[in-house]
Amino acid sequence: MGFYNVLQGDAPYFKFLADNYAMSDNFHQSVMGGTGANHVMLGTGDGIWFSDGNGNAATPPHNQLVAAGSPNAGVVDEIENPNPQAGTNDWYTEDGYGGGSYGSPSYGGGTFSNCSDTTAPGVSQVVSYLQSLRRPIRPNCDPGHYYLLNNYNPGYYGDGRNAYADIGNPNETVFTIPPSPLRNIGDEMNEKNISWAYYGDQWNAYLANPDNNYVTPDNTYCNICNPFQYSTSIMTSASGRAHNQDTTDLYKAIHDGTLPAVSFVKPDGWLDGHPASSKLNLFEGFVKKIVDGVQANPQLWASTAIIVTFDEGGGYWDSGYVQPLDFFGDGTRIPTLVVSPYTKAGHISHTYSDHVSILKFVEANWGLDPLTDRSRDNLHNPVTNPHDPYVPLNRPAIGDLMDLFSFGDHHGK
Repeated sequence: MGFYNVLQGDAPYFKFLADNYAMSDNFHQSVMGGTGANHVMLGTGDGIWFSDGNGNAATPPHNQLVAAGSPNAGVVDEIENPNPQAGTNDWYTEDGYGGGSYGSPSYGGGTFSNCSDTTAPGVSQVVSYLQSLRRPIRPNCDPGHYYLLNNYNPGYYGDGRNAYADIGNPNETVFTIPPSPLRNIGDEMNEKNISWAYYGDQWNAYLANPDNNYVTPDNTYCNICNPFQYSTSIMTSASGRAHNQDTTDLYKAIHDGTLPAVSFVKPDGWLDGHPASSKLNLFEGFVKKIVDGVQANPQLWASTAIIVTFDEGGGYWDSGYVQPLDFFGDGTRIPTLVVSPYTKAGHISHTYSDHVSILKFVEANWGLDPLTDRSRDNLHNPVTNPHDPYVPLNRPAIGDLMDLFSFGDHHGK
């Protein structure tokens, strides 16, 4: 857990950016869950589901032996069950990553839910709540699909090999989601010939260790953070995998003025500000290096917007309004800043938004359609009462971030 008081001098660089550019005080993590699930939503606008690896919905292991004959072998139950364990203070019966793997017997591991089945543990309570609202909310759970609620390793290694097919390897974990057919924003940009890249800090170090399945003591590249590393369409071709790059490539592209049209940037585990492994001032330093580099290239700065946000609350509790959107969220508020010459200094947007608003912004800016018929980027932009700009009257609704900009008021003047 952590707490920062900006008015008492905490987070001074983020405070500087908020004062001189723009920020949202109504931006949310997309999933009431962890890092992996929220990054998947950032890339796809949707929840990812368990498949047979060939694009068909399948049932996750449920009290079944997996990885038979390997050191990782064990009976696991990968289906979420939030009913309390007997003799505990309401610990879930089955929840999270599970235990073992990486060379020891596996167990537990529930984080998938067939949320279309109201007889499944924990489902009826959420669905009943959503349907009891004055404007009932559709859970958005397709029949027979088991959706990931938290974090599992992605289905591909960096070189495109199938990681799920390798769960018996003592350097891999059985808690890996199979290769996914879920459509993502990279697919859409590829179809429209819009250049893009995912810059994952330490990607090169990660790729350099294939013999140990990319697991090294000092390697803090975040594989669960890369929404494209789950994707069959991206990871199974050399051209698709080429969109995955390191932050060293980012800094060179900034210096040379060769950034793609859309860039996703993720710091490594030491620099991401997560209270379990990092500090906020290290994340501030990571952001400052990028902002300073872009601003040092006047031509690049003139056409760039840098959106700074967090993947989830990470132990920093926030009490702001949370809008029910579907079975998976929304989640709590998280800080979000926009740094661009097209912002007005000190502007604060109250429009309700979440990670998928970044997809809506990309789609609005380049004239793209929503990813699929069911993805959250189909949601309307919020309409609000002037007396309460935080709560959409037409909910469920999320903004496209355009109100953070002053395009007719260049340089905020």
